[in-house]
Amino acid sequence: MKLNNPKKILIIRFSSLGDVLLTTPLLRILKNKYPKTEIDYLVKTSFSDAVKLNPNIKNVVSWQTEEEFHLAIIKLKNAKYDYVIDLQNNFRSKKIVSKLGKNSFCFKKPNIKKFLLVNFKLNLLKNEKSIPQRYVEVIPELKIDEKGLELFLPEENKTQIFEDKPIIGLAPGAFHFTKRWPIDFYAEVGNKLTNEGFKIVILGGKSDREICNLLSIKIDRSIDLSNDNKLFETASNMKKCKLVICNDSGLMHTATAVGTPVIAIFGSTVKEFGFVPFGVKNLIIENNNLSCRPCSHIGKSTCKKKHFNCMNQIFPNLVYKKTIQLLSSL
Repeated sequence: MKLNNPKKILIIRFSSLGDVLLTTPLLRILKNKYPKTEIDYLVKTSFSDAVKLNPNIKNVVSWQTEEEFHLAIIKLKNAKYDYVIDLQNNFRSKKIVSKLGKNSFCFKKPNIKKFLLVNFKLNLLKNEKSIPQRYVEVIPELKIDEKGLELFLPEENKTQIFEDKPIIGLAPGAFHFTKRWPIDFYAEVGNKLTNEGFKIVILGGKSDREICNLLSIKIDRSIDLSNDNKLFETASNMKKCKLVICNDSGLMHTATAVGTPVIAIFGSTVKEFGFVPFGVKNLIIENNNLSCRPCSHIGKSTCKKKHFNCMNQIFPNLVYKKTIQLLSSL
């Protein structure tokens, strides 16, 4: 099936921050091909800032509670869409598609391949494209362009950084423990960069406040800019950075969405899952010498092997060298 003169399209991606940002190339390419088409976007309220100001979207429909979800369905049924593009592909999104009764396109998740890689280390994902490319190819006639992710910021949003030194951002957080590089390792790299004349700023959301505060204490003259999930504020600060060092997290995608190069440290997850820095200069650092990796496609709260070598064996000196290497190429 192809799009046939679409007047109104609904795109569904509820969560999370990174996943929503990874849909922005599709939004841009879709709008460029069909400039007169109205595109609406259904997303959880907690992640709506990622697309709130995107000019390719006509309306952002958001929900957080069950009551709001049912009200959203009523609103969507009245909108009379020609097509629905379901990038979430779960029970809830399928329920919406069935309620709307429209022609739909659905993102096919390689769940079996992910299961085989995690549980049997059979890697059938080697040749899989990145998630943004696969989102775009949900619509057969669309092709990925040369641009990256996009996050549009309010004009009045000001950065909190007023430094004449080159700035390096550190984003030590991630939702799952096994995706977090150790704080002491971040601190060692941060202090080395400080001694080289860089200013270190520490970035994170509400759940990262504790580790960001701890890291700021460990890095001389660093600035803790973590906040209560103020995406626009964090993104504005990231735009001022020469480079961001981070884990496989939503803030990794936030940095790329504002055009900032990244050093991404992957622990229990692997780049074959497709959630990689997209559209900017980047280096992914990972330990490929472990038989237990990946142990999950989303991360875990603990290392079941107890050694956590996927992160503990990525030493600060390597990350520092890779950071200098990437900086020299900018």
